[in-house]
Amino acid sequence: MITVSRLLDSGMDPRSLSPARRVALLVQALNGAKKTNEALARCSDGEEMLDVLLGASQKLRLGLTREELRNTPPIRDWVWWKNKEALVTIGK
Repeated sequence: MITVSRLLDSGMDPRSLSPARRVALLVQALNGAKKTNEALARCSDGEEMLDVLLGASQKLRLGLTREELRNTPPIRDWVWWKNKEALVTIGK
């Protein structure tokens, strides 16, 4: 399994990867990251979560944008769940 630290150690720029791959690396890095997970749990809505995740992405040098986070699973789903909004509304 490739981790962010291995990727950086290899000299590869993580920003050259697809948004989906960078989000996967972010999610992997969040596993066991107690402070970040506690900060995410304290967020009152999805926008606050995106702020926390943008900070984590920046720290890890993944270069993810707010839009990439908002639109890429599983982060997209986390934001939806926090906001409790439907991704798509069918009918009225």
